[in-house]
Order: sequence, then C-alpha cells, then structure tokens
Amino acid sequence: MDAHEVMRVRAKLALFVADVFASVPRKDQRAKSDCYLRGLMTDGRRKSIQAMAGRLPDGNEQNLQQFVNQSTWDPVPVRRRIAERMVPQVVPDAWAVDDVSFPKDGKMSVAVAHQYCGALGKQANCQVAVSVHAVSDTASCPLQWRLFVPQEWVDDPERRRRTGIPEELGHREKWRLALDMLDELAGWGLCPPVLVADAGYGQNADFRDSLDTRGIGYVVAVRSDMAVHPHDARPVTPPWSGNGRKPQPRYRDKPSPVAALAAGRGRQAFTEMTWREGSRGPMRSHFLALRVRPAGVRARRLVQAAATAQEGVWDGVLPEATLLVEWPEGAEAPTDYWLSSLPADTVSAELVRLAKIRWRIEHDYRELKHGLGLDHFEGRSWTGWHHHVTLATAAHAFLTEQRLAPKADTPDSPSTRFSTSSRTC
Repeated sequence: MDAHEVMRVRAKLALFVADVFASVPRKDQRAKSDCYLRGLMTDGRRKSIQAMAGRLPDGNEQNLQQFVNQSTWDPVPVRRRIAERMVPQVVPDAWAVDDVSFPKDGKMSVAVAHQYCGALGKQANCQVAVSVHAVSDTASCPLQWRLFVPQEWVDDPERRRRTGIPEELGHREKWRLALDMLDELAGWGLCPPVLVADAGYGQNADFRDSLDTRGIGYVVAVRSDMAVHPHDARPVTPPWSGNGRKPQPRYRDKPSPVAALAAGRGRQAFTEMTWREGSRGPMRSHFLALRVRPAGVRARRLVQAAATAQEGVWDGVLPEATLLVEWPEGAEAPTDYWLSSLPADTVSAELVRLAKIRWRIEHDYRELKHGLGLDHFEGRSWTGWHHHVTLATAAHAFLTEQRLAPKADTPDSPSTRFSTSSRTC
C-alpha cells in the first residue's frame, strides 16, 4: 500500500490495533504497534526498523527498536486474538502446516544454523520457522508460529544466553512443533476441519498417528517410495511350535512403493478432475484414489503399542488410509501422492481440492516476505524475532480483513455467513 492508502485506513487500523493488542498493557506500546504495522504495510523495498522509521512521519527508530527488541509485552495473547478473529472470517476448509526459512549471515541470530533452506533450495545458513495457517480457496491467515531450535544450540549456552532463548526450550523436531501448536490452538477452542501438510510431515508415521489420536483428519503429501499394502491384504500368523515366543501376524507379500502400486493400475484408471479456477482457467489433472494400508516398522510398532496400551491383542491388520495419486497429462508416470485419513473409495473433487489447497500457504509466505517484511528483521534475539513475526502476522491479518470486507452487508459477507470451520476440540 502507498502512504495515501495507509492513511485512508488509519481509523480502521486503530480499531484493529485496539482489539488485537488489547493485552499489551501500556498505551504507548499499543501506539508503537500501530506505527510498526503502518511501516510494514507502506510500500518500500526494505522493512527493517531503520527504513520504516525513515518513511513514517511519526517514526522513531530508537523507540521502535526498543519496542520490538527489548519490550516485555507477550506476543502469545496477540496471536491468540488474531486467530480468534480471523478463523470465522476466513472460514477455512483446512488448516495447513508448513515451514519457512530465512537466510542469515553469521552465527549470532537466534537459532540460525547451516541447514536446509527452502528459500534457497539448498543447505545454507538460515533460521527455520514452523507455522499453522487457516486456509480456504479465497483467503488464509497464519494462526501460530514456532521457531525451530537446532541441536547445536542446545549445547551452546553462551549463544542461548546472548539471544535470550528460554532455559526450558531445547531442540524439538518440526513435526512435534506442529503438534504443539495444534494443541495450543485447541486450548483456545480452535480445531482444524482437516489438516494438510507436505511430505516433510506426511511421510512421518508418528505425525500421522498423533493426528489420529487427536481426532484430526488429514490429507498429507507423501513420497513416491512410501511402502503400502493393498487394502484387501491380510496378515497371516505362522503356526506355533509350542517352543519360544508365539509368532506375530505378518503379511506374506512385501509392501509396494506407492509409485509402483499406482503405475500398475495404468493411465486408464485415472479420472480427470477440476479442483478450482486458476488465473489462466480451470485447474485440471488426472487422479486416482485407492484404499491402502501404510506399512513399515514404525507403523507396526505404533499399532502394537496402541493395542498394548488398551490391553488388547493386535491382529496384525494395519489401519486403512486413502492414497490419492496424480498423473498429469503428458507425464510418463504419476507425479504426486497424498495419504488421507478421510474415507474415500473413489476419487472426488473435494479430496483433490483439499490435497491442492496448500497453494495458499505459498501465497501467504510470498505476501509476508515480499510485501510485509517478514524476513527483513535485523535483530538477533528470541524476543525480537517473536515480536516481529507477531506484528507481521497482524499486518497480514488486517490486510486480509480489508480484502474480505464486503462493499455492503450481504448474506455472503464474512461477518454474517455461517461458519463451518469450528468444532468442539
């Protein structure tokens, strides 16, 4: 937005800040929140504090630096209010879990490490954050964030002290951070209608099992080498000789990679589906849905542990899931695979739409990074990073509200239409 557009929405922004930042105790801090949000939304190549302060008539670099990097205001209640405010407006069809990276120089930015950097597509020096978003085909909004702390930071007390990482926080895998956020959001009374994620999360049997335990349905991407049994495969228990431990049920046939299972059906088994209107017309491809039983040592151990915990006897039958496969026109073989806990014997437009809805996350990240300066933060501290990310999320939420705001009250306006996105947690 240019400076004139920002000025035109000052009154609306003031009301937004008064609501979202109501938990911030001091009036001058809430005023700085308003100033910082205007800086993020105003056009400019860099959204560092120095650059924003120079563009704003009431910008004071020293005050903004102190507000973001040293102030003790808690960002969690602010993010909670954003989530409570935005979920009914977005009316999400799903929540999406993803992670985003921020390339960095040096070793002193909080949680920076040499690790895979999605922004560069290679191993590089960067920070990584995991986020949960409410998504629909028309709007989306980040609901929660977690900064990933690499293992090397656990054993470096000097860097932890200098960047202010809380003592109780250590290394935690990204999929566990995602579950932590889902649990926190559930504590706020917010639960996903369906969860979607890329293969970095979907390939993990522990992650999928944890979603099942929480009663959260999912449509997650998996790799082509993921092993599954056909739906109708059944385990057989070898006869017991009477000596030693009783044999466990086992499948006679080895599991197949999903790529081989799908390709074996042939292109004629795939159905053309349209899942949404794109900027260049309808989005179409060919899809196949199969009922399968995910295999692997981890899957067996999870089921065995569940049976033991419930004092039952495992019969060897692995849980069912729906495998969705895409074979685009002109491709020599299937290209994309998803695993879903949603029941589906045949492919449906809704299942395909949910599998593809993660495109909104890339839209969010692009707007947050290039438009709202998510990755322009130049501070190094734990507190500063979380304050900045919360403020960037607030700016994104405010702009999303302006796009969703109806020109006049109508039955389809976000403020009046019935929300189907909430359910009892």
